[in-house]
Amino acid sequence: MKINTLLSIFAPKDVKFLPMLAETGTIVAQSAIYLQDLFSCADKDHRDELCRLIKVEEVKGDKVTGRIIHELNNTFITPFDREDVHALADAMDDVIDVINRCAQKVLLYQPHSFPKHANSLAEVIKKGSDEILHAANELSNMKKTDLRLRAHCKEIKRLEEEADVMYEEAIMYLFSEEKSSVELIKQKEIIQELEKTMNKINSAGKVITTILVKYS
Repeated sequence: MKINTLLSIFAPKDVKFLPMLAETGTIVAQSAIYLQDLFSCADKDHRDELCRLIKVEEVKGDKVTGRIIHELNNTFITPFDREDVHALADAMDDVIDVINRCAQKVLLYQPHSFPKHANSLAEVIKKGSDEILHAANELSNMKKTDLRLRAHCKEIKRLEEEADVMYEEAIMYLFSEEKSSVELIKQKEIIQELEKTMNKINSAGKVITTILVKYS
């Protein structure tokens, strides 16, 4: 047996990464709450404030991810492979980044109305983000929570498939009903960012699945 393998078995693992990953999951979920509020809001000033709040969460997420990377460079034994810690931190940070891009598109384009299905997509994103948060909180005790973790990952995949159908319906509706080419471009880009957000959530779910396969 290799020395590194022996060390990984008997050396105490540094668990500070688990609270930081859970903190990132909380930021993901809070960003998604603001996003859902944004796409159900009719007041322009409140929309702008929600976009600002999402940007604040994005900055928080960058800081936590930065701390995780810093600690990875200075820690010998991690709760699971450092590559997996890095991958999950990056995947959740990507979700926060795309949520912010959705908000910034709204702020930049100021569409006359939101595209059909936008609110429904934001709701699915909120549900997927909650699944990410629950999964991140359960990583600290995978042996006992592996069934729940698998259920979270399965639900994320189901939600991603649901979002794909909504996206296709939204695009079809836009091209058949929207008469203004300018509005069509604006709304299409917003819908695309929403769909990318759910894809990023699914990517984070895949990283968690990988961790489960290795360690549960």
